[in-house]
Amino acid sequence: MRLACPHRPPCSGCPRFGEWGIAFDACGTLNSLAATHGLPPVEIESGALSGFRHRARLAIRGRVGSPKIGLFELGSHRVVHIPDCRVQHPLINRVAEVVRGALVATRLTAYSERTHLGLVRYLQVVIERCSQSAQVVLVVNRAEDGVASEDAAVASADATVASADADAAGLARCIELIRARLGAALHSLWLNFNTEQTNRILGDTFRHLSGPEAVSDNFGGAEVFYPPGAFGQSNPEIATRIIAHVRSQIVPGSRVAELYAGVGAIGLSLLERAGELRMNEVADQSLHGLELGTARLDVAARAKVSVVPGAAAEARGMIADADVVIADPPRKGLDAGLTEELVAHPPPRFVYVSCGLDSLVRDTALLTSGPWRLDSLRAFNLIPYTEHVETVACFSRR
Repeated sequence: MRLACPHRPPCSGCPRFGEWGIAFDACGTLNSLAATHGLPPVEIESGALSGFRHRARLAIRGRVGSPKIGLFELGSHRVVHIPDCRVQHPLINRVAEVVRGALVATRLTAYSERTHLGLVRYLQVVIERCSQSAQVVLVVNRAEDGVASEDAAVASADATVASADADAAGLARCIELIRARLGAALHSLWLNFNTEQTNRILGDTFRHLSGPEAVSDNFGGAEVFYPPGAFGQSNPEIATRIIAHVRSQIVPGSRVAELYAGVGAIGLSLLERAGELRMNEVADQSLHGLELGTARLDVAARAKVSVVPGAAAEARGMIADADVVIADPPRKGLDAGLTEELVAHPPPRFVYVSCGLDSLVRDTALLTSGPWRLDSLRAFNLIPYTEHVETVACFSRR
C-alpha cells in the first residue's frame, strides 16, 4: 500500500515521497562510475520507509499562542507544521507536540528572521535506540547570560523565578512543562544559545539542564556517545549496515587510520579486528563524544587507540604506515591536502564513505589517475525519498 503524507505539499522534506530506492539520476551516475572502472551495476541497500528518522532539527516560527514546528517551505522561511510526519520516529512527533503545547501555555515568542526578534528558534530531537527516549534541545535567540540561571530553569513549576525578564521566566516554566509531560520518554534536556542572523541552527554554547550528557548507541559491539552538538546519522538502521560493510573490509590485525571520525561510530566498531586505530576529528562536540567512547573501553582496547584532533588535511601524517585508511568526509568530499597525501603515499587500502555523489566522482577521478584502483562500490538509501545517497567505495593500491 502506498504511504500517504498529510503534509505534502507544501512540506519539502521528502521531495521523492513514495518512490522506491535512490533517485534515478543518482543511480545512473553510480552505475556509470562503476562501468568506467570495470565494475558491475551498484548494489543498493534500503531499509524501513517510515519512522526511520531518529534525528530532527525543526524550525519554530509563528505567532504567540499558535507556533508552528516543522520544516521550511522550499526557498523560504515559512514553516510547514508537520505534527504527523511519516518518516520521523513517532517519539519525535510526540516531543514536537509537547514542546508546542508548552510554548502555547507559556506564550513564549517564536523567532522571526525579518526582525531578528522572538525567543525560541529551533527544536532538535535525537532518539536513543536502547532506551527509546529523546534528547531534547531548545535553541533560543539569546546569549547564555541573557537567560535565567540553571537553578531557576530547573526549579519546580510552583517556584517563583526571580527574573525581570518575562521571556526568561517563561522559558523556565516551559522547560518544566516539557519535563513533566514527557516523563520517562525524556532522555535529557538542553538549551542552546544562538544569536546569529544566519541560517545556522545551533550556536556554540549548550546548557545541560537534566539527564545524561550524551545519547549512546552501539555499532559492532562498540558503545558510542553523541553529545547534543555532535554529528550523527539520522537513520541508524542503515548506518549500522554501512558500518558493518566497512568493518568487513578490515583484515584482522590491520593498522587503521580514520579521518573525519566523528564520535567514533565506525572506528570504535573496528577494535576487535584492528591491531592499531588512529582517529582524526575536528569538531569539539564530536571529540567529546569520542572521549566518552574511548573512556568506556577496556585497558587492552584503549591501548590500541590514538586520537589526532584538527582538520583532516593537517592530520594527514597519521596515515603513514597504515594498512587501511578510512575517510567519511562531509558532502564537499576529501580535503585537497588529504587527497594529495593519498596519491603521494598510498597505503594498501582506502575505504571512502561518501555522502556527496559529485565529490565522490571528483575524488575517484583524482585517486584513480594516480596509484589507486577502484575495487567496489555499494550504495545505501540512508535518507529515503530525497536525492541523497550514501556510498562506500573501496580502493586498493595498484
